[in-house]
Amino acid sequence: MCGVFPMKENTVCFEDASVLPDLFGVHDSNLRTLEKQLGVTVRPDGGKAYISGDPISSELAAKVLTGLYQVLRRGIMVTGNDVLAAIRVVSGDHGADVSEVFQDVVFRSSRNRLITPKSIAQKRYLDAMRGCDIVFGVGPAGTGKTFLAMAMAVGFLQRKEVKRIVLARPAVEAGEKLGFLPGDMAEKVNPYLRPLHDALYTMLEYEHAAKLMERGAIEVAPLAFMRGRTLDDAFVILDEAQNTTSEQMKMFLTRIGFGSKAVVTGDVTQTDLPSGKVSGLNEAIAILDGVPGIQFCRFTDIDVVRHPIVQEIIKAYERFENRSQG
Repeated sequence: MCGVFPMKENTVCFEDASVLPDLFGVHDSNLRTLEKQLGVTVRPDGGKAYISGDPISSELAAKVLTGLYQVLRRGIMVTGNDVLAAIRVVSGDHGADVSEVFQDVVFRSSRNRLITPKSIAQKRYLDAMRGCDIVFGVGPAGTGKTFLAMAMAVGFLQRKEVKRIVLARPAVEAGEKLGFLPGDMAEKVNPYLRPLHDALYTMLEYEHAAKLMERGAIEVAPLAFMRGRTLDDAFVILDEAQNTTSEQMKMFLTRIGFGSKAVVTGDVTQTDLPSGKVSGLNEAIAILDGVPGIQFCRFTDIDVVRHPIVQEIIKAYERFENRSQG
């Protein structure tokens, strides 16, 4: 009969009941999230969960629960946001393995927080950083581009795979007004480097990070300070790369020395360059895509890991911009 969809019930069994309170959430809140997002009904019963709904949604809900169960058994905490992220993973790729994505521990922070990818794109980004010398992470804010690059860099430093970390950012927003800001040059550019400091202090205790910066193992500097240098045995991150000029981007990429890795992050839709000025990031994408040893990882609103409303804001702006261009 038209309009009638077949229903299916999946049963998911869990051998380890000790992790089920965290899997199901407080008052089964994680199960309610599954029901709301996928249009299914989930009924927990002891060491089992019975899922009913249309065949595809029921299967996806079962994959989410099974994957997050494996993640919890490895000692990795699961939050309500992780449930939403897992739903996005399986919805975007029905064959995706949630546990494989979430169990890739990049770094254990000073507060014993495990940093793991929350989307397939983030997982591919991490794999690219491990395997390539230069990686571009391109996409909207909130997709973890800089945060994951920072976690990877700190991990490399702690394992002595590099001798130092160099974090750079263009101060283009300041433009000609930079000279009117109070203080010396370091104080003038510090506001533009603050996000890099914030991400760093998420990974390391303040005192530890300060000591590493004192002895030069970690350097946070404006992009202009990179000119004339060769960076050997370093993990170099260029953040907000959409605000580089063509000349600055070429200068940065040619600073990379032996034993080094470079990660370039940016959002091509958010450039602050003067009108008519070509973004070095846009130009690099056109010139370098396909060059051996360089990989481009692209993120979309699906990969946003901030508050869910951020994802909706990005979508709304994209719709508005598409209408304006049409």
